[in-house]
Amino acid sequence: MVGASPNWKRPSNFAMKYLQEKGYRVIPVNPRAASGGVSILGEPACASLADVPAPVDMVDVFRSSDAALEITREAIRLREEKRIEVVWMQLGVRNDEAAAEAVAAGLTVVMDRCPKIEYGRLSGELGWGGVDSGVISSRRPRMTLALRRRRSR
Repeated sequence: MVGASPNWKRPSNFAMKYLQEKGYRVIPVNPRAASGGVSILGEPACASLADVPAPVDMVDVFRSSDAALEITREAIRLREEKRIEVVWMQLGVRNDEAAAEAVAAGLTVVMDRCPKIEYGRLSGELGWGGVDSGVISSRRPRMTLALRRRRSR
């Protein structure tokens, strides 16, 4: 996860923790954290994609749309060595030039999506309202005794 933050309040930290809880190993790429020897959610931070141990199934870009181009180019350069298959750009991150280069290099590209949200959506954890609240249902609500009394007046 390029742009993973050690700050628990940041979306990247929350998404990383969620994916770890689902059984994925997420390696944080954060040059500042790596230079300070900081671990993020139990994983030592790496300074760049080149420092991440192979294999890498997916590069999750948690940086700006502008930064996505260089990150994607690094993923393309390291594709064979790291066995990178997917470049995934987070919500709000879209770079068509990066996507075109990645696709031309044989990588799968996902833009403007969050793997945490997609995992929850596809696994049935999330309802239409964004959470499994049990409130939203296709079933017709049962009429309560109080409601029946009001309607009969």
